[in-house]
Amino acid sequence: MATLRQQIATNVLTVTRFRDLLRKVRAYRPDDDLAPIKKAYEFSLEHHKGQARESGEPYLVHPLQVATLLAEMRLDTTAITAGLLHDAVEDTSVTIDEINTEFGEQVAHIVEGVTKISKIDFASSEEAQAENVRKMVLAMMDDIRVVLIKLADRLHNMRTLKFLSPERQQKIARETLDIYAPIAHRLGMGKIRGELEDLAFQYVDPISYNQVKDAIESRRKEGEAFLAEVQGTIEQKLRENKIQARVEARIKRFYSIWQKLQRQRISVDQIYDMLALRIITQSESDCYAVLGIIHNQWRPVPGRIKDFIAIPRNNFYKSLHTTVISEKGHAFEVQIRTEEMHKMAEEGIAAHWKYKDGPVSARDEQRLAWLRQVVEWQRDIKNSGEFLATLKIDLYPEEVYTFTPKGKIVILPRDATPVDFAYTVHTEVGHTCIGAKVNGRIVALRYKLRSGDIIEILTQPGHHPSRDWLQFAKSQRARQKIKHWLNVHQRERAIEIGRKLIEKEARKYRIAMKTISDTELMRVSSENGLAKPDDLLAAIGYGKFSARSILARLVPPDEAHTVSGQNPPPEDGGSNGLTSVVRRVFGSDTSAIKVKDHDDLLVYRARCCNPIRGEEIEGYVTRGKGVAVHSRSCSNVVNLMFEPERRIAVEWGRDAATPNWQAGYPVKLAVYCDNRPGMLKQIATVISDANTNIRNIEAKTAEDQATVEIIADIADLKHLDRIVTGVRKIPGVRDVRRLQKL
Repeated sequence: MATLRQQIATNVLTVTRFRDLLRKVRAYRPDDDLAPIKKAYEFSLEHHKGQARESGEPYLVHPLQVATLLAEMRLDTTAITAGLLHDAVEDTSVTIDEINTEFGEQVAHIVEGVTKISKIDFASSEEAQAENVRKMVLAMMDDIRVVLIKLADRLHNMRTLKFLSPERQQKIARETLDIYAPIAHRLGMGKIRGELEDLAFQYVDPISYNQVKDAIESRRKEGEAFLAEVQGTIEQKLRENKIQARVEARIKRFYSIWQKLQRQRISVDQIYDMLALRIITQSESDCYAVLGIIHNQWRPVPGRIKDFIAIPRNNFYKSLHTTVISEKGHAFEVQIRTEEMHKMAEEGIAAHWKYKDGPVSARDEQRLAWLRQVVEWQRDIKNSGEFLATLKIDLYPEEVYTFTPKGKIVILPRDATPVDFAYTVHTEVGHTCIGAKVNGRIVALRYKLRSGDIIEILTQPGHHPSRDWLQFAKSQRARQKIKHWLNVHQRERAIEIGRKLIEKEARKYRIAMKTISDTELMRVSSENGLAKPDDLLAAIGYGKFSARSILARLVPPDEAHTVSGQNPPPEDGGSNGLTSVVRRVFGSDTSAIKVKDHDDLLVYRARCCNPIRGEEIEGYVTRGKGVAVHSRSCSNVVNLMFEPERRIAVEWGRDAATPNWQAGYPVKLAVYCDNRPGMLKQIATVISDANTNIRNIEAKTAEDQATVEIIADIADLKHLDRIVTGVRKIPGVRDVRRLQKL
């Protein structure tokens, strides 16, 4: 009897939600035939029968909720039909061919695309993860509705994430922050992006989430009262000036606040735009009129006025932003936009994506132009870490608006330099760039451009890019062009060095190079996994292989015995002497880190990042010093890896590190906290209680804020995470960061 009642309740729930879905679709597509949607519902009802979600709800609730989210985006009936069917192939015995037969080729194509994305494991190894992201980008290019359905799917899953295990919560939330929220942002879908970020934030970093939440909630009542008062004043001023507009008040989202706290190292009280009002007008001219009214009523904050109507963001976001100060000293942000701009800001590409009403608009084609660029440059990036790092920059661009001397706008990433500007103009202008004038004044190539700057590039024929440019170039185009030039020319030089080294080694043992056939060179190259002799010579030139060991494998057996058995010639100084010097200078740790498939290469931890056991690491062959081992998260890794021949696989040794400070690595931590009595003692106590030796501690204060820098001996990554978590729980601690350089 209970089972029957439960079945009836389930049926009532799904039928009610389906009727709500149909009502929403009819409201914005009254002339469409909704029969495919009804058929898809019945099809899903049949094939998901008996399935339940972790929450205990019938599984059908999920595709219904996804379809409802798509209806709220006002997508076409094809997308909504595919939304109802999006899990059918993955979670039931249904095949794509069946979907094709029942619902047509277009729906089947979309469902297949969503199914492929659903199988992607973004938490896999970096190589697999990069390949998966590439697949997703290509799926977006093929049909943007594939990703819109996946975003709706992810949003509903995030809303019900509490029913999963902590491990799965962490994995899905991190994936959401790294991949799905940035894609929503790049497609201009601010509403979905904001909710995805806040939902993921509470699982990825619960300590920070609760700190921000408590800070906001303690100020909410006062803030809402203040916003209500300001809203009333604005509405009155709008009536007096006969401007039709509606006013919305809001408090900034938790994740957005946290990002600003991290970026600017400030307290919640110092965030100007935590309180915000949005004024939605009838026309663009009204937007500027309202801006004048706001500035007449309250004093604007210098440098906080942004006109994204005249110069829209890369994702086509349009709005006027200004921050003003009230009579009582409260700072608040005002965003001013038209109804059309508001719709685009909230829904992005979904607001104009139409299939049944005609071809894709020119605006949507422009919106997808960045995807085509990603598809183009991702083919040229072989290194997985570099690809993922670059994609994240491209998904979350923060722009600087600059001008040519003729007034043309050039949009660049934040902190872009004249080098980025030069490569945006033309590749040859970038290659031959020797300097720049900004606003008529000569500046260094490292100069960080600001919005409004007028840039003139100075060139010199025959000039070439410098490897140092990679340290400050920000745009993907500039970095790729610089790396390509360096890679080609560095490789040519490495081949020449490799040839000279092996010839020099052959002369020492009185071996004639002409006796070594091309066949033998090809054989040894293949044995080392290289395609051709030039690759082998380049590897010798880079220092990846020793000329003597390669020569021993090239010459006849009787001569090879002579080469491999003889001690190194005295003029080389001996490998033992060199090894001891390098270990003394660079701190080699060959017992902890090993080079895969190479036993004779010296290994040392790079000083720029000082990796610790448990971190993912990358090896980079340096001439005369051995293999430098970097943390994969090190900022220098992307810059170094433009020469793939120098990359070498390294791994931590199998011997477990002693879990105490005596076998630890020195790690520098920066603690950003309130300046109050007892804070330093609490921090030191937490670190000491984790069986950790503190080598050095320094504190710097400024009014109510403090920065405490600590160098401690850390055994491994888990040990570090335990200390960081403990320190962050101390009241008044805003953030704990690991500093790369000691």
